[in-house]
Amino acid sequence: MNLFFKVNQIAVVFFLFSFSCFAQPIFPGAEKVENYITLLKNKRVGVFANQTSLVGKTHLIDTLKNLGVDIKIIFGPEHGFRGTADAGEKVGNYVDENTGIPVISLYGSKRKPSAEDLKDIDILVFDIQDVGVRFYTFISSLQEFMEAAIEFKKPLLILDRPNPNGHYVDGPILDKKYKSFVGMQPIPIVYGMTIAEYATMILKEGWLSVNNISAKTILLNNKINSIANESLNNQFVLFIAPCENYTHKSKYVLPVKPSPNLPNIQSIYLYPSTCLFEGTVLSEGRGTNKQFQIFGHTSLPQNLISFIPMPNEGAKNSKLFGQTCYGWDLSGSSETVFKKVNSKIQLKWLLEAYRLFPEKDKFFILPKSGKMEESFFTKLAGNNLLWQQIKEGKTEKQIRKTWINDLENFKQIRTKYLFYPS
Repeated sequence: MNLFFKVNQIAVVFFLFSFSCFAQPIFPGAEKVENYITLLKNKRVGVFANQTSLVGKTHLIDTLKNLGVDIKIIFGPEHGFRGTADAGEKVGNYVDENTGIPVISLYGSKRKPSAEDLKDIDILVFDIQDVGVRFYTFISSLQEFMEAAIEFKKPLLILDRPNPNGHYVDGPILDKKYKSFVGMQPIPIVYGMTIAEYATMILKEGWLSVNNISAKTILLNNKINSIANESLNNQFVLFIAPCENYTHKSKYVLPVKPSPNLPNIQSIYLYPSTCLFEGTVLSEGRGTNKQFQIFGHTSLPQNLISFIPMPNEGAKNSKLFGQTCYGWDLSGSSETVFKKVNSKIQLKWLLEAYRLFPEKDKFFILPKSGKMEESFFTKLAGNNLLWQQIKEGKTEKQIRKTWINDLENFKQIRTKYLFYPS
């Protein structure tokens, strides 16, 4: 066999192997029930979940109840346990009609379980589909939930799920002076980690508000480590049920929309870039069927595309309802939108909207104080610099250059906590 043939044979074998790996179906951690069910049997369980918490087509709560797991309490995030509330809408406590289990909202004034909530709980479970964006509040809810678990000495099981934006890392790093519920940690807008990888990072890097943590992280497989049922010995134990066949290059399309205004994978790809319009007077598409894929304003040039936002599910109140807006439509096939984003935060749409906006002093939404450093745009950006760069007419290239060093530092930290190939 000559060398040329041998090399090409190896290449073909490698290609076939790579293709077979790529073609394998991805299973979220929740679907590998055999990996974690013994951890929950004969325990009193509290579950943080929403409409994305599925095992196949069955809700996690129903799956666990059918397997005899004693679920005492359900906790719900922004948009509620059933995922139908508007962004920012307060959701009260209630009893779930389908299961009869009490549901406690952890969005609004109460963001952590209390001692009373957890007094009869042996173990906590967190299972929510994230989209890998800093200002998507589920990672803030995760942090608060972890801190309560540590404070009240409850082990926590995270059922990991793929990150649809997990293939890249980009955007300005949050300056902790501008910390809020839409950004609690010094990470970029797109951080390229699954929710369990992120949880491990904030735990091991000491970024939680709970001090002097003695903690152990256990990655579960189909033979649960013997420590799973041992005494915790005053340690906080973070159990993780990992995804199967997922890598950070996987293109994962969510089987259910993660929140009312992210209706499809196109909106999820665009969200890291177009959500910045929430801090401006422009409509970001709420009240249309192309949320975060379409944006505009009544005062932009009328030769742009037009749309009229109207109240709908998830957007009962929003900007410019009933008014004709002019702007841009970025929608298209998932592949087209994926290429438009091109694995980075796209500032060009924001910069062009600002350039064409006639009353530039009214482009950003000011808080009651009138100070931009206290504005929602600053919270979304994670710094008090981006809005100034836009006003100064900086190019996208010039703005991105100011992110480079901090991004590289974050990437080094991130690498330590990845469970999946990148």
